[in-house]
Amino acid sequence: MSLSTDHPLAPLRPLQRAQRIFALRDAVLAEWEHRVRASVRGAEQLLTPILINTLPAFFDNLAEALTRGHARDNAASNTNVPAVHGNERARMTDYGPEQVIQEYQIFRDCFAAVALEAGVSLRRRDWRIINDSIDTGIRESIREFTAMHESFRRRIAAGLSHDMRNPLSVIATSAQLLQRQADPAKVQELARKIGEHSKRLDAMIEELLDTLSYQRGQRLPLALSQFDILPLAQAVCGQVNLQHSGRCVLTGQSVTGWWCENSLRRALENLVSNAVKYGDDSPIAVHVAHAHERMILTVHNRGHAIATEQMARIFDYLRRDNHAPAPGWGIGLPFVQNVAESHGGSVAVDSSPQAGTTFILDLPIDCRPFVPATDSPRN
Repeated sequence: MSLSTDHPLAPLRPLQRAQRIFALRDAVLAEWEHRVRASVRGAEQLLTPILINTLPAFFDNLAEALTRGHARDNAASNTNVPAVHGNERARMTDYGPEQVIQEYQIFRDCFAAVALEAGVSLRRRDWRIINDSIDTGIRESIREFTAMHESFRRRIAAGLSHDMRNPLSVIATSAQLLQRQADPAKVQELARKIGEHSKRLDAMIEELLDTLSYQRGQRLPLALSQFDILPLAQAVCGQVNLQHSGRCVLTGQSVTGWWCENSLRRALENLVSNAVKYGDDSPIAVHVAHAHERMILTVHNRGHAIATEQMARIFDYLRRDNHAPAPGWGIGLPFVQNVAESHGGSVAVDSSPQAGTTFILDLPIDCRPFVPATDSPRN
């Protein structure tokens, strides 16, 4: 890719240039979606909310990194957004590692092409940041993508080795006895046992194959309905402000979609209570937005940043950090992650001493295509 340093237009002032870069997002993502559907195997069948995934957040991070004076080094620093991208690709698509890598490479090309068309020149420093962002994003996405698939295999192997031993034992024993049995009644009884436990094994295998094909862990039962997320966020913030006057500030817009209201309320309560717990009495900012058929809800506080070594484990079930300012049992955030993933979405975290901590709940606006019909009535 050649440098676009010889563009005929006059150089933009730093603030003006930053605004122009942020304004490129919709055009970059639209061009990216078009190219990915045309050239990445398996992408043409994905619905837009799943295909776009965490790319809006990745773009915004890149725009920040390209802004002079901003603390972000590249689009993958101080955040697990690329890892969440790889996680969701493992859970929600039939991609292999090659397709994940190809998506990032196409993103780089689209960013360059749209910037050039808009008259935003990309300098040598910009290209270093862009290439660092793409390279790091690929590594972190592939690492999480691979880890998710390894986790699937471990779970399935554990289920097979444990749950299938009993029916296999009955079948093997019955077959051995059958070889030595002459009594027709006994033969019939042993044959019945073999048939019965073969059906048990078949049911177990079918269940395991369903789990593998969905590529998800245990899913929450969801009662889907259509509602506006903003009043729900207002109610949760109101609960906080009853105990901590004016602490929780809500901004954003109405976004109406199909979700499980009870699950989202509990997830948001967990995120806000976490912000109260770890926010060092700083204001809590809740923001509701939408982009490319996805609802993006963020909860931000300016408390102590999450340590880099803790970032990868923060959603682990029963992870208890006894050295944290307010130790917990590691149940709330895994629940939030389960809610997000059960809706076909994801949750990410962005944390640094300069910017504070932001949790990003990112869901399809209409999650009905991504939730099994047995989970919820379709109104």
